[in-house]
Amino acid sequence: MSRFVRASKYRHVFGQAAKKENGLENVRVSNNAWDTNLLSASAQYLSINYQVAGGGAFAILPLPGTELASGITYKLPDVIPLARGHSGPVLDTDWSPFDDRVVVSGGEDGKVHVWKIEGNEFDGWGGEKWVPQDFDPVAKINVSARKVGQVMFHPTASHVLATATGDHVVKLWDLASTDEPRSVLSGHGDTIQSIGFNTTGTLLATTCRDRKLRLFDPRQGGEAVRVMEGHGGVKSSRLVWMGETGKFATTGFSRMSDREVSVWDTASGDSPIKTLGIDQSSGVLMPFWSDNGIIFLAGKGDGNIRAYEWESDNLYALSEYSSTNPQRGLCFVPRRALNVSECEIARAYKVTGTTIEPVSFIVPRRSDSFQADIFPPAPSLEPALTAAEFFNGKTAARKLVDLDTGSVSSGPPPSAPASAFKVASPEPPKAPSGPTLSPEAVKSPSQVPLPKTPAVSEPVSAAPSRTTSIPVPTVSVSSDEDTSKLREENERLNQELRDARTQIRNLELQVETLKANAVKAKALLGDEWAIDLEA
Repeated sequence: MSRFVRASKYRHVFGQAAKKENGLENVRVSNNAWDTNLLSASAQYLSINYQVAGGGAFAILPLPGTELASGITYKLPDVIPLARGHSGPVLDTDWSPFDDRVVVSGGEDGKVHVWKIEGNEFDGWGGEKWVPQDFDPVAKINVSARKVGQVMFHPTASHVLATATGDHVVKLWDLASTDEPRSVLSGHGDTIQSIGFNTTGTLLATTCRDRKLRLFDPRQGGEAVRVMEGHGGVKSSRLVWMGETGKFATTGFSRMSDREVSVWDTASGDSPIKTLGIDQSSGVLMPFWSDNGIIFLAGKGDGNIRAYEWESDNLYALSEYSSTNPQRGLCFVPRRALNVSECEIARAYKVTGTTIEPVSFIVPRRSDSFQADIFPPAPSLEPALTAAEFFNGKTAARKLVDLDTGSVSSGPPPSAPASAFKVASPEPPKAPSGPTLSPEAVKSPSQVPLPKTPAVSEPVSAAPSRTTSIPVPTVSVSSDEDTSKLREENERLNQELRDARTQIRNLELQVETLKANAVKAKALLGDEWAIDLEA
């Protein structure tokens, strides 16, 4: 029987722990029981939830091995500069994708603090006359009367922040004006365990202790536009978006307490398109996505880090990094910070006891030249939108930087315009006003009439009718000018096809809304009949 080996440029990727001097020791990591990654990284700094006697604090340190960390020894002194200000433990931190010196923190006190590192805070580190100076926040936000469990910056709009709170809502903020949240996402039945934006920030997904997955339009606010049944187990569940694929992955536990990972498509039904069992360990799986098409899974209490390549709607296991040191938390640095000359496609920082250990994932290559096939463009420091543009409904693709030349360009056009998911939160009707739209009423892409303009300004209220095939103009390729016209026409047709697919997603979301309305109407009518019978 012949055997075939799947062709993959990442088949031989391996994890390699850094030398001792490129890590950190004597790190007093927080012992708080809240389920978090414990640390976060920009291309220049690390933030680490820290254990302190009173109040809440976290440490800010230059990334080991960088120029900023040249004067810092790998073994930290007992007293180091800390970001203090929270009256309760710090639960989560996140770095701005557009400024490696800006970080936000969320705490058990229900507040979010914004911090900016100037760079001179580490001058004279460890010297005889050196006195550690704590960091001061540049802004404070009163988010909730209960804890702030997760914080996350928007991927394309500057100064837009999402916070998940203990009163089971997600709030979106414009950091230029923090008196009131710009949007509030509600409907969660229990503690929010994980949040995540898609690449354009037009969708926000959450996992919750009530074992439901929810998709929100972050600008519309209100309840979810789609609710799906998540993992069957009661333990914590996490999620991560899978780049430009339009899909997201979740980790959790089955009803038999087996760890598993599932992949969901926002354009398909309410079931995962792929579920893969991992093992029977009890530690929470932390998922991370790389634009190389790789999902990394790190379990709390595990010593290993698994890697899976997503290809053809399937997960293929790659070589895993194994270690005898169990991890309590983990984060990955932005791909802008990778060492491309060493073919380093990803780098993680894992918390082990009082040590933070870098782990590089390397594709073995003999050539010293830049390997463009394993280094796709990475998200750049340049935002695509302002906060005002985002909340006013504008949508834009991420700005990407070429890791070889450093040139910045726009990413692929968004698969869903800003208005594509603007489905109002369903209100309970007094009585059903018409027939419920069935899923069969949603046409396939070939049945959708292609719009004349690329923007979809209003939600589609009914399924589009059949049309004839797309007319392709006849263009004679006789010169460079004709070739250019042909390319422009081809790009226009591709854009129209993307817009048509967007309309289909609109219709699918409306089907979900109508179904929810029908269920609520049935419940209300049932209550009214019960009251009439009692009367």
